Amino acid sequence: MISIKNVQKVYSSKKGQVRAVDDVNLEITEGEIFGVIGYSGAGKSTLIRMLNGLEIPSAGTITVAERVISKIKGSDLRKARQEISMIFQHFNLLWSRTVRENISFPLEIAGVTKAERIRRVDELIKLVGLDGREDAYPSELSGGQKQRVGIARALANNPKVLLCDEATSALDPQTTDSILDLLVDINNRLGLTIVLITHEMHVIQKICHRVAVMEGGKIVELGPVLEVFKNPQQPITKRFVQQVTEPEETKETAEHLIGRYPEGKVVQLTFVGEATEQPVITNLIRHHNVTVNILQGKINQTQNGSYGSLFIHIDGESKEITKAIDFIRSQAVGVEVVTNG
Repeated sequence: MISIKNVQKVYSSKKGQVRAVDDVNLEITEGEIFGVIGYSGAGKSTLIRMLNGLEIPSAGTITVAERVISKIKGSDLRKARQEISMIFQHFNLLWSRTVRENISFPLEIAGVTKAERIRRVDELIKLVGLDGREDAYPSELSGGQKQRVGIARALANNPKVLLCDEATSALDPQTTDSILDLLVDINNRLGLTIVLITHEMHVIQKICHRVAVMEGGKIVELGPVLEVFKNPQQPITKRFVQQVTEPEETKETAEHLIGRYPEGKVVQLTFVGEATEQPVITNLIRHHNVTVNILQGKINQTQNGSYGSLFIHIDGESKEITKAIDFIRSQAVGVEVVTNG
Protein backbone atom coordinates (compact mmCIF):
# COMPACT_ATOMS: atom_id res chain seq x y z
CA MET A 1 0.00 0.00 0.00
CA ILE A 2 2.78 2.45 0.97
CA SER A 3 6.37 2.11 -0.17
CA ILE A 4 9.10 4.52 0.98
CA LYS A 5 12.48 3.93 -0.63
CA ASN A 6 15.74 5.72 0.18
CA VAL A 7 13.86 8.91 1.03
CA GLN A 8 15.71 12.03 2.12
CA LYS A 9 14.49 15.54 2.86
CA VAL A 10 17.09 18.28 3.14
CA TYR A 11 16.37 21.90 4.03
CA SER A 12 18.75 24.82 3.60
CA SER A 13 19.29 27.17 6.52
CA LYS A 14 21.70 29.94 7.50
CA LYS A 15 23.74 27.36 9.38
CA GLY A 16 23.88 25.03 6.40
CA GLN A 17 21.84 22.05 5.30
CA VAL A 18 19.46 20.30 7.70
CA ARG A 19 18.70 16.66 6.95
CA ALA A 20 15.17 16.29 8.35
CA VAL A 21 14.66 12.80 6.90
CA ASP A 22 17.74 10.70 6.28
CA ASP A 23 17.59 7.65 3.99
CA VAL A 24 14.31 6.17 5.25
CA ASN A 25 12.98 2.87 3.88
CA LEU A 26 9.54 1.55 4.86
CA GLU A 27 6.87 -0.79 3.56
CA ILE A 28 3.39 -0.41 5.04
CA THR A 29 0.81 -3.04 4.14
CA GLU A 30 -2.84 -2.53 3.23
CA GLY A 31 -5.17 -2.40 6.26
CA GLU A 32 -2.31 -1.87 8.72
CA ILE A 33 -2.28 0.65 11.56
CA PHE A 34 1.32 1.84 11.45
CA GLY A 35 2.81 4.19 14.04
CA VAL A 36 5.81 6.50 13.81
CA ILE A 37 7.07 7.74 17.17
CA GLY A 38 9.79 10.24 17.99
CA TYR A 39 10.53 13.40 19.93
CA SER A 40 10.29 16.88 18.42
CA GLY A 41 12.77 17.29 15.57
CA ALA A 42 12.99 13.57 14.85
CA GLY A 43 11.61 14.05 11.32
CA LYS A 44 8.29 12.25 11.74
CA SER A 45 6.10 15.22 10.71
CA THR A 46 8.17 15.80 7.59
CA LEU A 47 7.92 12.11 6.73
CA ILE A 48 4.12 11.96 7.03
CA ARG A 49 3.70 15.18 5.02
CA MET A 50 5.64 13.59 2.18
CA LEU A 51 3.07 10.79 2.01
CA ASN A 52 0.45 13.16 0.56
CA GLY A 53 2.74 15.49 -1.34
CA LEU A 54 2.71 18.41 1.10
CA GLU A 55 6.48 17.98 1.12
CA ILE A 56 8.56 16.68 -1.79
CA PRO A 57 11.53 14.44 -0.99
CA SER A 58 14.99 15.65 -1.91
CA ALA A 59 15.83 12.09 -2.95
CA GLY A 60 14.12 8.72 -3.10
CA THR A 61 10.59 7.67 -4.05
CA ILE A 62 7.25 7.45 -2.21
CA THR A 63 4.46 5.28 -3.60
CA VAL A 64 0.97 5.32 -2.09
CA ALA A 65 -1.88 3.20 -3.49
CA GLU A 66 0.14 2.54 -6.67
CA ARG A 67 0.76 6.25 -7.31
CA VAL A 68 4.29 7.66 -7.12
CA ILE A 69 3.42 10.64 -4.92
CA SER A 70 6.97 11.98 -4.99
CA LYS A 71 6.81 12.51 -8.77
CA ILE A 72 3.27 13.66 -9.65
CA LYS A 73 1.98 17.25 -9.65
CA GLY A 74 -1.09 19.36 -10.41
CA SER A 75 -4.36 17.58 -11.15
CA ASP A 76 -2.77 14.14 -10.75
CA LEU A 77 -1.64 15.03 -7.23
CA ARG A 78 -5.05 16.48 -6.34
CA LYS A 79 -6.71 13.28 -7.55
CA ALA A 80 -4.27 11.18 -5.53
CA ARG A 81 -5.00 13.20 -2.38
CA GLN A 82 -8.65 12.16 -2.57
CA GLU A 83 -7.38 8.71 -1.60
CA ILE A 84 -4.99 10.01 1.08
CA SER A 85 -6.80 11.93 3.84
CA MET A 86 -5.30 13.58 6.88
CA ILE A 87 -6.42 14.58 10.38
CA PHE A 88 -4.56 17.10 12.49
CA GLN A 89 -3.75 17.93 16.11
CA HIS A 90 -5.76 21.17 16.07
CA PHE A 91 -8.72 19.88 14.02
CA ASN A 92 -8.54 22.55 11.24
CA LEU A 93 -12.34 22.90 11.07
CA LEU A 94 -14.19 25.72 9.29
CA TRP A 95 -15.61 27.68 12.21
CA SER A 96 -18.42 29.30 10.17
CA ARG A 97 -19.76 25.89 9.11
CA THR A 98 -21.82 23.37 11.06
CA VAL A 99 -20.76 19.78 11.67
CA ARG A 100 -22.73 18.66 8.62
CA GLU A 101 -21.26 21.42 6.44
CA ASN A 102 -17.69 20.70 7.55
CA ILE A 103 -18.05 17.03 6.67
CA SER A 104 -19.70 17.90 3.36
CA PHE A 105 -16.97 20.34 2.29
CA PRO A 106 -14.57 17.88 0.56
CA LEU A 107 -17.54 16.33 -1.23
CA GLU A 108 -18.51 19.76 -2.60
CA ILE A 109 -14.97 20.28 -3.87
CA ALA A 110 -15.07 16.85 -5.53
CA GLY A 111 -18.30 17.78 -7.35
CA VAL A 112 -20.53 15.22 -5.64
CA THR A 113 -24.27 15.80 -6.12
CA LYS A 114 -26.29 17.29 -3.27
CA ALA A 115 -28.38 14.15 -2.75
CA GLU A 116 -25.26 11.98 -2.57
CA ARG A 117 -23.58 14.47 -0.21
CA ILE A 118 -26.52 14.33 2.20
CA ARG A 119 -26.53 10.53 2.15
CA ARG A 120 -22.78 10.27 2.68
CA VAL A 121 -22.69 12.89 5.47
CA ASP A 122 -25.52 11.12 7.37
CA GLU A 123 -23.58 7.87 7.06
CA LEU A 124 -20.38 9.44 8.41
CA ILE A 125 -22.10 11.23 11.29
CA LYS A 126 -23.42 7.88 12.46
CA LEU A 127 -20.03 6.19 11.95
CA VAL A 128 -18.14 8.65 14.17
CA GLY A 129 -20.85 8.92 16.84
CA LEU A 130 -22.04 12.51 16.30
CA ASP A 131 -25.79 11.82 16.05
CA GLY A 132 -27.72 14.83 17.28
CA ARG A 133 -24.81 17.25 16.75
CA GLU A 134 -25.23 17.70 12.99
CA ASP A 135 -26.21 21.37 13.18
CA ALA A 136 -23.75 22.42 15.90
CA TYR A 137 -20.86 24.76 15.15
CA PRO A 138 -17.26 23.91 16.16
CA SER A 139 -17.40 26.45 19.01
CA GLU A 140 -20.21 24.37 20.55
CA LEU A 141 -18.25 21.11 20.49
CA SER A 142 -15.80 19.48 22.88
CA GLY A 143 -12.27 18.65 21.75
CA GLY A 144 -13.17 15.02 21.17
CA GLN A 145 -16.25 15.95 19.14
CA LYS A 146 -14.19 18.33 17.00
CA GLN A 147 -11.73 15.56 16.24
CA ARG A 148 -14.63 13.24 15.33
CA VAL A 149 -15.75 15.86 12.82
CA GLY A 150 -12.19 15.96 11.46
CA ILE A 151 -12.18 12.18 11.09
CA ALA A 152 -15.57 12.13 9.37
CA ARG A 153 -14.45 14.87 6.97
CA ALA A 154 -11.27 12.92 6.21
CA LEU A 155 -13.34 9.83 5.36
CA ALA A 156 -15.81 11.69 3.11
CA ASN A 157 -14.19 10.69 -0.20
CA ASN A 158 -13.64 7.05 0.79
CA PRO A 159 -9.85 7.31 1.05
CA LYS A 160 -7.55 4.29 1.04
CA VAL A 161 -5.10 5.85 3.51
CA LEU A 162 -5.68 7.98 6.62
CA LEU A 163 -2.75 10.03 7.94
CA CYS A 164 -2.91 11.17 11.58
CA ASP A 165 -0.62 14.04 12.56
CA GLU A 166 -0.49 14.01 16.40
CA ALA A 167 -4.29 13.64 16.24
CA THR A 168 -4.77 13.11 19.99
CA SER A 169 -2.08 15.40 21.45
CA ALA A 170 -4.56 18.20 22.25
CA LEU A 171 -6.99 15.86 24.04
CA ASP A 172 -7.30 14.62 27.63
CA PRO A 173 -6.48 10.94 28.32
CA GLN A 174 -10.08 9.70 28.39
CA THR A 175 -10.98 11.49 25.17
CA THR A 176 -7.73 10.26 23.59
CA ASP A 177 -8.75 6.66 24.29
CA SER A 178 -12.21 7.20 22.78
CA ILE A 179 -10.67 8.61 19.58
CA LEU A 180 -8.18 5.74 19.39
CA ASP A 181 -11.03 3.25 19.82
CA LEU A 182 -12.84 4.99 16.96
CA LEU A 183 -9.78 4.69 14.70
CA VAL A 184 -9.51 0.96 15.45
CA ASP A 185 -13.23 0.56 14.68
CA ILE A 186 -12.81 2.40 11.38
CA ASN A 187 -9.79 0.27 10.52
CA ASN A 188 -11.76 -2.92 11.22
CA ARG A 189 -14.91 -1.83 9.37
CA LEU A 190 -13.37 -0.20 6.33
CA GLY A 191 -10.01 -1.96 6.06
CA LEU A 192 -8.45 1.50 5.96
CA THR A 193 -4.66 1.82 6.14
CA ILE A 194 -3.79 4.24 8.96
CA VAL A 195 -0.42 5.92 9.48
CA LEU A 196 -0.06 7.99 12.63
CA ILE A 197 2.75 9.98 14.17
CA THR A 198 2.99 10.66 17.87
CA HIS A 199 5.36 11.20 20.79
CA GLU A 200 3.15 9.16 23.15
CA MET A 201 3.87 5.45 23.52
CA HIS A 202 0.38 4.91 24.92
CA VAL A 203 -1.05 5.72 21.48
CA ILE A 204 1.29 3.22 19.80
CA GLN A 205 0.59 0.53 22.39
CA LYS A 206 -3.18 0.88 22.16
CA ILE A 207 -3.85 0.70 18.41
CA CYS A 208 -0.79 0.11 16.21
CA HIS A 209 0.23 -3.17 14.61
CA ARG A 210 3.81 -2.03 13.93
CA VAL A 211 5.92 0.95 14.94
CA ALA A 212 8.95 2.81 13.60
CA VAL A 213 11.04 4.80 16.06
CA MET A 214 12.66 7.91 14.57
CA GLU A 215 15.63 9.87 15.85
CA GLY A 216 17.70 12.44 13.97
CA GLY A 217 15.80 11.85 10.73
CA LYS A 218 16.51 8.11 10.74
CA ILE A 219 14.45 5.06 11.64
CA VAL A 220 16.44 3.53 14.48
CA GLU A 221 14.04 0.71 15.35
CA LEU A 222 11.19 -1.02 13.55
CA GLY A 223 8.94 -3.95 14.36
CA PRO A 224 5.63 -5.31 15.69
CA VAL A 225 4.49 -3.30 18.72
CA LEU A 226 4.51 -6.30 21.06
CA GLU A 227 8.10 -7.19 20.09
CA VAL A 228 9.25 -3.60 20.60
CA PHE A 229 7.63 -3.55 24.06
CA LYS A 230 9.11 -6.92 24.93
CA ASN A 231 12.63 -6.23 23.78
CA PRO A 232 13.43 -2.58 22.94
CA GLN A 233 16.90 -2.27 21.42
CA GLN A 234 17.73 1.43 21.27
CA PRO A 235 18.00 3.79 24.28
CA ILE A 236 15.32 6.08 22.82
CA THR A 237 12.95 3.13 22.38
CA LYS A 238 13.54 2.05 25.96
CA ARG A 239 12.60 5.56 27.13
CA PHE A 240 9.36 5.45 25.15
CA VAL A 241 8.45 1.99 26.47
CA GLN A 242 9.11 3.20 30.02
CA GLN A 243 6.41 5.84 29.51
CA VAL A 244 3.79 3.11 29.96
CA THR A 245 5.65 0.39 31.88
CA GLU A 246 7.77 2.18 34.47
CA PRO A 247 6.25 5.23 36.19
CA GLU A 248 8.65 7.54 38.06
CA GLU A 249 7.29 6.45 41.46
CA THR A 250 8.55 2.90 40.80
CA LYS A 251 12.13 4.14 40.80
CA GLU A 252 11.60 5.99 44.08
CA THR A 253 10.02 2.92 45.71
CA ALA A 254 12.87 0.71 44.49
CA GLU A 255 15.51 3.05 45.93
CA HIS A 256 13.66 3.13 49.26
CA LEU A 257 13.46 -0.66 49.50
CA ILE A 258 17.10 -1.18 48.53
CA GLY A 259 18.03 1.21 51.34
CA ARG A 260 16.03 -0.86 53.82
CA TYR A 261 17.01 -4.27 52.41
CA PRO A 262 20.58 -3.95 51.10
CA GLU A 263 20.83 -7.68 50.41
CA GLY A 264 17.80 -7.78 48.17
CA LYS A 265 17.30 -7.13 44.50
CA VAL A 266 14.73 -5.13 42.56
CA VAL A 267 13.70 -7.08 39.46
CA GLN A 268 11.59 -6.17 36.46
CA LEU A 269 9.55 -9.05 35.06
CA THR A 270 8.03 -8.94 31.59
CA PHE A 271 5.23 -11.25 30.48
CA VAL A 272 4.03 -11.75 26.92
CA GLY A 273 0.87 -13.49 25.74
CA GLU A 274 -0.25 -16.48 27.87
CA ALA A 275 2.52 -15.85 30.40
CA THR A 276 0.55 -12.83 31.67
CA GLU A 277 -2.06 -15.22 33.10
CA GLN A 278 0.31 -17.55 35.02
CA PRO A 279 0.63 -17.44 38.87
CA VAL A 280 4.39 -16.89 38.76
CA ILE A 281 4.70 -14.98 42.05
CA THR A 282 2.60 -17.52 43.95
CA ASN A 283 4.77 -20.39 42.71
CA LEU A 284 7.92 -18.40 43.43
CA ILE A 285 7.01 -17.95 47.10
CA ARG A 286 5.89 -21.58 47.47
CA HIS A 287 9.12 -23.06 46.12
CA HIS A 288 11.79 -20.65 47.41
CA ASN A 289 12.70 -19.23 50.79
CA VAL A 290 12.47 -15.57 49.82
CA THR A 291 10.17 -12.65 50.56
CA VAL A 292 8.63 -10.77 47.66
CA ASN A 293 7.33 -7.21 47.69
CA ILE A 294 5.38 -6.06 44.63
CA LEU A 295 6.29 -2.47 43.74
CA GLN A 296 4.24 -1.81 40.63
CA GLY A 297 2.70 -3.69 37.74
CA LYS A 298 0.26 -3.52 34.88
CA ILE A 299 -0.87 -5.39 31.78
CA ASN A 300 -0.98 -3.50 28.51
CA GLN A 301 -3.08 -4.68 25.59
CA THR A 302 -1.57 -4.24 22.14
CA GLN A 303 -2.94 -5.16 18.71
CA ASN A 304 -0.51 -8.11 18.71
CA GLY A 305 -1.45 -9.44 22.18
CA SER A 306 -1.00 -8.62 25.86
CA TYR A 307 2.21 -7.45 27.50
CA GLY A 308 2.69 -7.37 31.27
CA SER A 309 5.31 -5.59 33.34
CA LEU A 310 5.88 -6.19 37.05
CA PHE A 311 8.46 -4.69 39.38
CA ILE A 312 9.23 -6.71 42.53
CA HIS A 313 11.74 -6.64 45.37
CA ILE A 314 13.17 -10.05 46.28
CA ASP A 315 14.88 -10.44 49.69
CA GLY A 316 16.59 -13.37 51.37
CA GLU A 317 19.91 -15.18 51.29
CA SER A 318 21.99 -14.52 48.19
CA LYS A 319 21.81 -18.15 46.99
CA GLU A 320 18.03 -18.24 47.43
CA ILE A 321 17.60 -14.98 45.48
CA THR A 322 19.69 -16.40 42.62
CA LYS A 323 17.62 -19.59 42.60
CA ALA A 324 14.43 -17.54 42.65
CA ILE A 325 15.51 -15.47 39.64
CA ASP A 326 16.50 -18.64 37.76
CA PHE A 327 13.07 -20.10 38.54
CA ILE A 328 11.33 -17.02 37.10
CA ARG A 329 13.41 -17.27 33.93
CA SER A 330 12.37 -20.92 33.57
CA GLN A 331 8.73 -19.79 33.41
CA ALA A 332 9.26 -17.98 30.06
CA VAL A 333 9.26 -14.63 31.83
CA GLY A 334 11.71 -11.87 31.03
CA VAL A 335 13.91 -10.88 33.98
CA GLU A 336 16.05 -7.78 34.44
CA VAL A 337 17.72 -6.86 37.73
CA VAL A 338 17.08 -3.14 38.06
CA THR A 339 19.06 -2.43 41.23
CA ASN A 340 21.56 -4.60 43.06
CA GLY A 341 21.76 -4.57 46.84
